[in-house]
Amino acid sequence: MRKMKKGRKFGREGNQRKALKLSFSANFILKGKMKTTEAKAKEFSSFIERQITGACKIIEKRDSAGKNSPESLHITKGLFKGFSSAVVKKLINEIAPKYKERKGGYTRVIKLGPRKSDGARMAIIELV
Repeated sequence: MRKMKKGRKFGREGNQRKALKLSFSANFILKGKMKTTEAKAKEFSSFIERQITGACKIIEKRDSAGKNSPESLHITKGLFKGFSSAVVKKLINEIAPKYKERKGGYTRVIKLGPRKSDGARMAIIELV
């Protein structure tokens, strides 16, 4: 029994879930808005918010310690492992400065009706 377990499985193995999470997050960061199932939107919104919070911390470190300080480089490499350079640049240069003063709640999940083909509950996830 799966009592008190955190996260959803999506009918996939661990490596497949990790790849799904990274590709979904990268596409979302590049586009800013996506239509997906409600379960995926809820699951990945917390991961995306952690990435944005990390990018905001990197901006703070750069402002206080300098652009290429060892602390900011260490955080950058650890946080954005698996993302392409275009995604990291957009996150640090465009998205993070926009939410620098905000404490959290960067994403919004808007619930839609069921999908016609299989009846799955759909949702739109977007940046606030």
